[in-house]
Amino acid sequence: MKARLHPARGVGFPPAFVERCLDEALAVRRGMPTALAIAGAQGSGKSTLAAQLVAAGAHRGLAVIALSIDDFYLTRRERQRLAREVHALLATRGPPGTHDIALASATLAALEEGEARLPRFDKLADTRLPPSRWRQVLRRPDLIVFEGWFLGLRPQSDAQLRSAINTLERSEDPDAAWRRWCNARLADYAPLWQRFDRLLYLQAPSFDVVPGWRARQERNLAMKRSRPGMARAAIDRFVQHFERLTRHGMKTLPGIADRVVRLDATHRIVHDPMR
Repeated sequence: MKARLHPARGVGFPPAFVERCLDEALAVRRGMPTALAIAGAQGSGKSTLAAQLVAAGAHRGLAVIALSIDDFYLTRRERQRLAREVHALLATRGPPGTHDIALASATLAALEEGEARLPRFDKLADTRLPPSRWRQVLRRPDLIVFEGWFLGLRPQSDAQLRSAINTLERSEDPDAAWRRWCNARLADYAPLWQRFDRLLYLQAPSFDVVPGWRARQERNLAMKRSRPGMARAAIDRFVQHFERLTRHGMKTLPGIADRVVRLDATHRIVHDPMR
């Protein structure tokens, strides 16, 4: 019987699975750092797997750097400007169009050269930390792990954008202006996607589990911060910002990713093609 594993609770993925992921990634570009992208719905275990890969690499004497698309959010001031000039929903960080894509690409390029400063985003302050507080890397890593909920995703068709899919879209984006703008911006991420050598997709069983996974994440964050997290109603509303493209990813990313790892509702691996 397979052990039940809860990455979102901090237990993590099986060590043998992590080692296989590490071996597969390192074999891609021998002598040069591989850029491994990990995609998946909120709460699927992306950051947990990235941290495990860093630890597994360190155990072997390797340098593994973990980055998140969250590290490259636009600053609060930049998003407030978008909210005024484009759509009020763009004040919320996370959807396509709310990241500094040029900074993300430049950071990956600098890591490949062997010297880089890694941006950091303070989620409590809701803005990027000043460069003086970024981590400095002085050697070329053996592996770069880049995780994010929509990595590799391609835009939807115009027809797919017409009908609202949840309460947020119906009440706050009735004319589809926000979702059309975000969808158009998604095409701008293609150069960043092209920097990834491999794409691993953690496939949730359905979107129905995502709000609960995100709520569990919030509880864990609240414990670490020793302060209350978002209430469940706020979490449910927040998740609706990502529902459309998360569902789109569930349909399309399995056909794009190099490796698809299927999870059940408890984060147990139910299928891994490399096993």
